[in-house]
Amino acid sequence: MLDLEIKGMTCGHCVRAVTRAVQTLDPAATVAIDLPTGHARIETAQSTQAIATAIRAEGYEVNVV
Repeated sequence: MLDLEIKGMTCGHCVRAVTRAVQTLDPAATVAIDLPTGHARIETAQSTQAIATAIRAEGYEVNVV
């Protein structure tokens, strides 16, 4: 389980973009995003680095919590 702080998410479109980026790498991943706090809990078999890179490619800043 990854716990990430994602800066720059402001709306439902952002949530979908982050979810899509994660699920492109791991279609079985579960993504739970708390938009007001900017935190995401991601259950995936992929590495933290791979997930963070995919989210950064969408234009967001990612910090591991």
